[in-house]
Amino acid sequence: MKIAFYNTKPYDKIWFEPLSKEHNCEINFIELPCSEQTSSLAKGHDLVCAFVNDQVTSVMIDEFHSLGIKAILLRSAGFNNVDLKAAEGKMPILRVPSYSPESVAEFAATLLLTVNRHTHRAYARTRDFNMNINGFTGRNLFQKTAGIVGTGKIGQAMVNICKGFGMNIIAFDPYPNHDLDVKYVTFEELVTEADVISLHCPLTPETTHMINRDTIALMKKDAYLINTSRGALIDTESLIEALLSGKFSGVGLDVYEEEEGVFFEDKSNDIIEDEQLVRLTSFHNVLITSHMGFFTHEAMREIATTTLENAAAVLKGEPLVNEVKI
Repeated sequence: MKIAFYNTKPYDKIWFEPLSKEHNCEINFIELPCSEQTSSLAKGHDLVCAFVNDQVTSVMIDEFHSLGIKAILLRSAGFNNVDLKAAEGKMPILRVPSYSPESVAEFAATLLLTVNRHTHRAYARTRDFNMNINGFTGRNLFQKTAGIVGTGKIGQAMVNICKGFGMNIIAFDPYPNHDLDVKYVTFEELVTEADVISLHCPLTPETTHMINRDTIALMKKDAYLINTSRGALIDTESLIEALLSGKFSGVGLDVYEEEEGVFFEDKSNDIIEDEQLVRLTSFHNVLITSHMGFFTHEAMREIATTTLENAAAVLKGEPLVNEVKI
């Protein structure tokens, strides 16, 4: 079993190489992104493994099909980066539907605590031995209202964390989990009532730019907005407008709608051409991290294990339990 493993990062080899021997497969680690320019590198392989920021187009799928690729493996839960219609009838798309949901939820809480208590700014200030705490006033989370958007496994983990803070929980999900001890409300009610809004839903046509000029207008002026899901859930232009008007006590973003080619890369010596991203970094109450909410030992082990189990299922003709269906 040979896998063309695109967009390889150093940590991928750490986790995938040892497990590849257990699954009797050969992984060709390719540092280049999976793109129309590099899809020919999959020749001679059985499977392709794409990264979360690789855009797998219909042109690429047709080429993979002509090369005899049996399936595309996604080492992520999200699948909005793949043309599923183009793949239908040609090859299955398999994902990792769940990997340590607690890792992402705990990171969402980390972003919330950081922007609330200004620990990132305090760290920078005290490194210069400036011990002035002026401007670092935060707010108690106890008895505040947390609005959880999406109550899948990650959203449920976030609910548990917020309950630990003694927060009141409201939630929105088009498919509510009635076994979960939360109060479900409409999305409009959630953004109106919540002191903290945390996004934990997939990116679909229905959720794209769900945080926009109109929904931001409904929010409390001093609300906190946290996004560890997908960048395009938020309309960046509307967010910047709101920040300029003094909206939000804090915003924590682990994802960004135009992150492809920037996040996960070292751009410290480059001129950043994305003016919106540069503008976001200029706000003192905005914290941006590089899509690292998943990045724990437990999550990486689960990602590697499930991805290779998906590969084995394809080649053994076993049921594809993690296949993405249209």
